[in-house]
Amino acid sequence: MKIAYLILAHNTPRHLQAMIKSLRFEGNRFFIHVDSKANITPFLGLGATDVSFTRDRKAVFWGDFSQVDAILELLRNATSCPQDFDYFVLLSGSDYPLYSADAIQDFFIQHRGTEFMNIVSMPSEAAGKPLSRLTAYRHTAGTPIVYRAARKLLTRLGILPKVRDYKRSFKGLQPYAGSEWWALTREAAEYALAFVDRHTEMVQFCQHCHAPDEMFFQTILGNSPFRNRMRRNLVYTDWSAGGPSPAPIDESHLSLFETDMQVEDSDVYGPGQLLFARKFPDDSASLVRRIDAIRNTRHRVVPISSSLSSSRNSATTH
Repeated sequence: MKIAYLILAHNTPRHLQAMIKSLRFEGNRFFIHVDSKANITPFLGLGATDVSFTRDRKAVFWGDFSQVDAILELLRNATSCPQDFDYFVLLSGSDYPLYSADAIQDFFIQHRGTEFMNIVSMPSEAAGKPLSRLTAYRHTAGTPIVYRAARKLLTRLGILPKVRDYKRSFKGLQPYAGSEWWALTREAAEYALAFVDRHTEMVQFCQHCHAPDEMFFQTILGNSPFRNRMRRNLVYTDWSAGGPSPAPIDESHLSLFETDMQVEDSDVYGPGQLLFARKFPDDSASLVRRIDAIRNTRHRVVPISSSLSSSRNSATTH
């Protein structure tokens, strides 16, 4: 089992170094995209034979298609590598594994052929994925103010529609949405890249959607044979406080991880194990030491239990 870790990074080089060290395993490789708005110098110390940086660095903005562009760049780099990777795991530079590298390898061996992606059909009130994410026009980052003003005026005059018709560009595809982070088999990853090359109209439409990173790959794969092979994603994220960003990992989360023999969740995306957690600060050394102590006791990921704790349900993953 060979895994390509695809990492979106911009502000936690020290933590990322610890994450890479914790996930190292023979045959695996790390592909890193560093936001072009960030200083890459602190990340260069990560250089190793199993680490590659994308040459084409995108300026990445929240809720913007630049997120998808950066992911596609990582995916193209990894799939074109001579190493024949079995899985492509998308993470952020502020994530950290909750299990040992051996246990994670074994998990993917045991679940070979499964796609790990949070996915629901749109619209979904329960998941907070309205159709307005598709139908409302969103300017890409960097769009000139003059162009924004002109489009606003044309929309007000009725020359441009207020509600976009996604069905014409999607050509019969059912829209799906979920979470940005996923783990895909090689077959699914290559299918997604081939789809992007063939369906330029759908890609162009999504360039003006809100948070396309949370529905672009879901829509592609949700309308494919891979839909039947999907389970929830593998990343623990605490959204219990609400707001646009998840809660940073702190001592309260570590107490929760230490108490439970395994980390799992069940919500609108279904039940499943969680192998990684986000998001950690760059000065995470003390937290990482605690996590490492927990990881050393978890030599395998046991099958998910039939009943999940209420505390886990309250810290849902999006």
